[in-house]
Amino acid sequence: MLSLWAAAAFFLGIHLVVAGSGLRGRIVGAIGERAWLVVFSLASIGGISWLAMSFNEATAGPNHLYWAPPIWTLHIAPLVMLVATFFAVVGITTPNPTAVGADALAEKPDTVKGMLRITRHPFLWGAAIWALWHIVANGDRASIIFFGTFALLAILGTFSIDDKKKKRMGEAWTGFAAKTSNLPFAAIFAGRNQLKIGELGWWRILLALIVFGGLFYAHLWLFGVSPVPGFSPY
Repeated sequence: MLSLWAAAAFFLGIHLVVAGSGLRGRIVGAIGERAWLVVFSLASIGGISWLAMSFNEATAGPNHLYWAPPIWTLHIAPLVMLVATFFAVVGITTPNPTAVGADALAEKPDTVKGMLRITRHPFLWGAAIWALWHIVANGDRASIIFFGTFALLAILGTFSIDDKKKKRMGEAWTGFAAKTSNLPFAAIFAGRNQLKIGELGWWRILLALIVFGGLFYAHLWLFGVSPVPGFSPY
């Protein structure tokens, strides 16, 4: 379990303490943007690999169960994961000023449409939904640490990106942020925007369904756990 804690601290550290602070600028100034992206990408891949291996080790050993998940949490898990996949896939394929190198999009009048009417951080909220529900549906210490790492990073990441974009983009960001919201649907409920399903892009919705279907079908093979409660191939 100690290795899992260390992996979680490392993964959160490189994203929140290094990439999410002024330290990133100093490193980029020393080695250049391209070298930074390579180093950070390799560190992130290493961090995820360490997390995954440590999680597998932790679940195979002593692993305290804090609560027994109610059966209904398992039955509705596929629906929750469908929502998470929808946010992530539609979000990542929608042009967004919060993406790396996409600052200029904030100044375009037609940028805020589709998924951005719902939230300006769709991919991160998709990751947060995925991680938080896996915590609810498992209830053990290893799962709380593993999935909690991704949930914490995703949620705090939305605020970190907002802060960095505001400082760098100024008025362009202020105008964009005024028409959108971090929390899903908050701008719509506040009357600052309105939901228009047709703008999401039907091909994006179809792609999300395909990705979800693939993950649902391959979940047992990839992770050794069936997404269907009570199902066992043995």
